[in-house]
Amino acid sequence: MTQPHHNSPTRSVSPLRQRMIEDMTMRKLKPTTQRGYLRSVKRLALFLCHSPHTATAEELRGFQLDLVNQGASATTINGLLSGLHFLFDITLNNPDALRSMSSIYQPVKSPLC
Repeated sequence: MTQPHHNSPTRSVSPLRQRMIEDMTMRKLKPTTQRGYLRSVKRLALFLCHSPHTATAEELRGFQLDLVNQGASATTINGLLSGLHFLFDITLNNPDALRSMSSIYQPVKSPLC
């Protein structure tokens, strides 16, 4: 017996996830970027225990604080924020939702000559 393929019709996809996938496809984002963005949204949904489209600014702030408290690196946090910015700015057309979240500054290391 074969396992259903990842994109088989038997696997239900939420309308929000489908819309985000379509938005990323329209903008020709690379598959690796799309997977990363979808992982970001899934991680937020698991933290919230509800759909991200109903997240409050305080819940989003709490998510970032939780990431920091768990010891997530600046690279991890910034990557997650990129995916969430896409969701809220493009798919949900709600850029104000992420006002309480901010990228983590990462100093650029100079190459040793």
